[in-house]
Amino acid sequence: MNNLNYFTKISASCAALALMTLAGCASHKPIDYAPTQVESANQAEAWELQGKLAVRTADDKFSTNLYWFHTQTNDDLTLTTMLGTTVMTLNKTPSQASLEIEDKVYQDSDAEELLRRLTGWSIPVDTLPLWITGQISAQDEVVAVDEQGRPKEVLNHTGSSPWHVSFNSWQQQSGAELPRLLQLQRDEIRLKLQVSQWQALTPTPIKASQPESTDDKQ
Repeated sequence: MNNLNYFTKISASCAALALMTLAGCASHKPIDYAPTQVESANQAEAWELQGKLAVRTADDKFSTNLYWFHTQTNDDLTLTTMLGTTVMTLNKTPSQASLEIEDKVYQDSDAEELLRRLTGWSIPVDTLPLWITGQISAQDEVVAVDEQGRPKEVLNHTGSSPWHVSFNSWQQQSGAELPRLLQLQRDEIRLKLQVSQWQALTPTPIKASQPESTDDKQ
């Protein structure tokens, strides 16, 4: 697999086929979940976001649209071109991760390692949902806070080298305050995540099936 050059070539090809690829746009609306309002982002039982992800390494750079559906156990990420064509999907459960690229599915027990092996770069999938909602993990060292006491600079000491996380700006979404722009750096890789829309979700109750009326049987 060609690391970042793959994504760069995909984006260029889709730009040349605009009218054809617009049909590739897909709705990501999760089933069995409904929008809700929360006072704090950590109260959300699940959430979805739409935004933009920019990746830069020593060899290449690219930017893409990002859709992320997160629950307490699972994560579904989709990267698309500006025209809506799916470039990559990543599905993560507590026991397995699967990555689909060019209609081929690859699996591994570690989502970040799977990304690194196939693309040459990685996203801290395990911890990023916390940072997206303005929280920190047990492995995080808060280096600086802003005037409101929110994290501003964080070092995550998971792995062989730390992730340096910058919380550059904040916003109100679904009644909660959460970061609008995050920047992450680890060794030679830099990620910039801009959250355009974040929606807190709650599971919808399962409707009990209605017993068949005796009149219908007559």
